[in-house]
Amino acid sequence: MTRLNLVLLLGVLLSALYLVNVQFQSRRLYSELDRAQSQAHRMAAENEALQVEKRAQATSARVEALARSKLQMRSATPALTTYVNYTQGGVASAAAAPSAASAATGGRP
Repeated sequence: MTRLNLVLLLGVLLSALYLVNVQFQSRRLYSELDRAQSQAHRMAAENEALQVEKRAQATSARVEALARSKLQMRSATPALTTYVNYTQGGVASAAAAPSAASAATGGRP
């Protein structure tokens, strides 16, 4: 009878230790899940803010203003445009707008 009591006591102790371990693992996993969910919420909010910033940075008015100020670009006009004609033989000839050609050569032909 004593041997049976010892085996049962050992079974209860092992069962109790296993239960404590399972509860500990469950709490640890739950806290990791909670951290992961909060991080996912933060990342989603950050992604939305970055998307809004990207849309604001890519407006055509802002791009044009930066091109004018930082790159010293200007709008293309017919006077500054060079037209290239493609021929079937593969030789291309350039034909500039008349006012651009005279402006580029200083009025000389």
